[in-house]
Amino acid sequence: MSIVAVIVKIMPESPETDLSEIEAQAKKVLESFEAQNISFSQEPVAFGLKVVLVKFAWQEEKDTSLFEDALAKIPNVSSAQTSDYRRAFG
Repeated sequence: MSIVAVIVKIMPESPETDLSEIEAQAKKVLESFEAQNISFSQEPVAFGLKVVLVKFAWQEEKDTSLFEDALAKIPNVSSAQTSDYRRAFG
């Protein structure tokens, strides 16, 4: 069973969206799928809008659509898209 390092970009619906609430909900979702080493950062996009970057370890055998679909269903989230997916070593 291989582990991959994943980065997902979560785009909020508006600049006024509470990003800390999105992060809390995303953590619950990812933990329910047994993701590990979950961390968050925020990156400015444009006009005051920030994207939430979620980094975590994932079992390679599991389909990415599991977490992408679940993260996209979080309230006030416009989209969730995998931006990086790499096999982790060690």
